[in-house]
Amino acid sequence: MLEEALEHLVRGIVEHPDDVHVRSRRLRKGKVLEVRVHPDDLGKVIGRNGRTAKSLRTVIGSLAGGRYVRVDLLDLNEVR
Repeated sequence: MLEEALEHLVRGIVEHPDDVHVRSRRLRKGKVLEVRVHPDDLGKVIGRNGRTAKSLRTVIGSLAGGRYVRVDLLDLNEVR
């Protein structure tokens, strides 16, 4: 559910919504949600002084209901 919610929120922000991909990975203490966007949209998703990224993390953290969730923002070309 968190992946779909995050993808929906990010698609509403970017100019290339078809390039938005959210992948979930499990950690010992929780989850990591990797958000990949078009390189031109990375600045929009991060926002001025990181405000948009912080807001996305706050919303997803609230939806997680106390479970640990980390949100990583990457461009499509970044290798991890």
